[in-house]
Amino acid sequence: MTSQNPQRPAPPVRVEHLTVVRGRTRAVDDVSFELGAGTLVGLLGPSGCGKTTLMRSLVGTQVVSSGSVSLLGEPAGSPRLRDRVGYVTQAPSVYGDLTVRENLSYFATVLGASSEDVERVLANVDLRHHAGSIVGRLSGGERARVSLATALLGSPSLLVLDEPTVGLDPLLRRSLWSLFRKLAATGTTLLVSSHVMDEAARCDYLLFMREGRFLAEAAPREILAQTGAADLEGAFLRLAAHPQAAPQAAPQQAALQEEGQP
Repeated sequence: MTSQNPQRPAPPVRVEHLTVVRGRTRAVDDVSFELGAGTLVGLLGPSGCGKTTLMRSLVGTQVVSSGSVSLLGEPAGSPRLRDRVGYVTQAPSVYGDLTVRENLSYFATVLGASSEDVERVLANVDLRHHAGSIVGRLSGGERARVSLATALLGSPSLLVLDEPTVGLDPLLRRSLWSLFRKLAATGTTLLVSSHVMDEAARCDYLLFMREGRFLAEAAPREILAQTGAADLEGAFLRLAAHPQAAPQAAPQQAALQEEGQP
């Protein structure tokens, strides 16, 4: 009997010719990309460029006009993805009349997570001292961290985070990006959106978005080399002015190169 190489698992994210039309606007305009496992990917661009629409399409909460989206080998929105994909929206998506721990315990029950998992995520987002606080009485940044904690329950394979650091102080932002890096190191794939360019340098790979399309898809160092800019904000401005100069390497190739594969 001859041995065969095992089939390569499906990428955590595969998007093919995705288009979303909202009114008269192509909010996402024929976008295709893949994300490799264990990669920390930044989705960067100005407000209104289509980042949130793209993320909603990934998790199956957005009606798409054409194209296909699959996550971990399943169609976007599949019930089988419920405990494998964590999603954090811009607006906190937790119950304001419950305490932090009550919220987490409720979502842990839905996902089949344990009480130990609740304690783990409380520590991860630095909310142990607020575990007994009513969520509606917390600050905006604290409520955002509760939403992030619910997404971390069950150790999902893919995290889709829509501007998770908005409204947070610099120390907490740095702490959360450190957490994102640790999660990626364990094999979790993260897609993190932001309109703050100084967060781009913390990512393995960048998707620069403007007006529903990608200006560039490459590692930060490649974008800087191609544009000759001193920083990623300058690179974005140059790409916006001269989009034909954008590097367009495939994200999955970048992930494989980082793993030392050819």
